[in-house]
Amino acid sequence: MITGGHVIIYSRDAEADRAFFRDVLEYPHVDAGGGWLIFKLPPTEIAVHPTDGPETQELYLMCDDIGATVKNLAAKGVEFTQAVTDARWGRLTRFRLPGGGEVGMYEPRHERATEL
Repeated sequence: MITGGHVIIYSRDAEADRAFFRDVLEYPHVDAGGGWLIFKLPPTEIAVHPTDGPETQELYLMCDDIGATVKNLAAKGVEFTQAVTDARWGRLTRFRLPGGGEVGMYEPRHERATEL
C-alpha cells in the first residue's frame, strides 16, 4: 500500500531554499547524501480542484493562526507577496522562497483531513 507522499519543489537556487526550510521553517530533515536534504512535513492533505486552464500543482502550508505566523516569519526576513485575504474556506497569503519560487500558506476554516 501507499505509505506517504513526496513533494518536490524545483528551484533556481536549491541550496538557498533548502536552507530556508531548515533554518527559517525549522523543519526536521535527513541528508540523503551530499547535502541533499529531505524534510519532514507536517501532516498533509491533498485536494483536487477543477480547472479549464493548464493542469498545475501548488504547495500550500497550513497554520493555526495566520496573523501570528506571518508576523513570526516576517521577523525572520520572509517576504510575503500577497496580503492575507479571506475566503469562505480560510485565510491565505503567499511568500517567496529565496530561490524565487512562491509557496502559499493558509489558515483553514474547514474540517481538516489531517485529523482523520
